[in-house]
Amino acid sequence: MERKIVWNRDAVKYLALQLKEISKESIKNAELIENAILSRLETAIVYPEKYPKDKYKKSNQGNFRAFETHSFRVSYRFTNTQIRILRIRHVKQKPKEY
Repeated sequence: MERKIVWNRDAVKYLALQLKEISKESIKNAELIENAILSRLETAIVYPEKYPKDKYKKSNQGNFRAFETHSFRVSYRFTNTQIRILRIRHVKQKPKEY
């Protein structure tokens, strides 16, 4: 069974807002960032353990992972059936433990 991607509402809102702001300067850059994030998530569907454990997750048993691309950090949790996108933040923002 293949995993599916499920987005937390706040992650979707944050990414949409950031892409909208970036597109004011460059639509091409906004598309590049969006495609890079989605491409990495597609990889995570097949290889969820490819990216390192999320160092900001307390008591992480290994199923909370994160990656950075184009100055954005994407945190996700994987199970046998899904990749849940928990949070997207710009890397210059103060990290939040959870």
